[in-house]
Amino acid sequence: MELFKPIADYFEADRGRDAVAVSRCFTEDAVVKDEGRTCSGREAIRRWKAEASTRFNYTVEPFRMDVDGSLIVVTSHVMGDFPGSPVDLRYLFKLAGGQISALEITL
Repeated sequence: MELFKPIADYFEADRGRDAVAVSRCFTEDAVVKDEGRTCSGREAIRRWKAEASTRFNYTVEPFRMDVDGSLIVVTSHVMGDFPGSPVDLRYLFKLAGGQISALEITL
């Protein structure tokens, strides 16, 4: 499966547990929603990813991508040492100017 470049870059940076590289995939004013929490701005996104990467060990394997207007939905198999593992999660991306402007992670 071939992902759009900013999304592929996001998953690659996440695989490397590199919160700074993850944050660089986003626009300066991007918004991330995950686990009932909303992070606004690149620095808040960096902190969110740094925390998530140290709290649990996990792997993410994207296996499906759907495009619905401006929304790109990537369904991924996530396994790790977190409660409820393994689980298939939906990553709902919006892109702007070659970067991610919004991401929501849902069941």
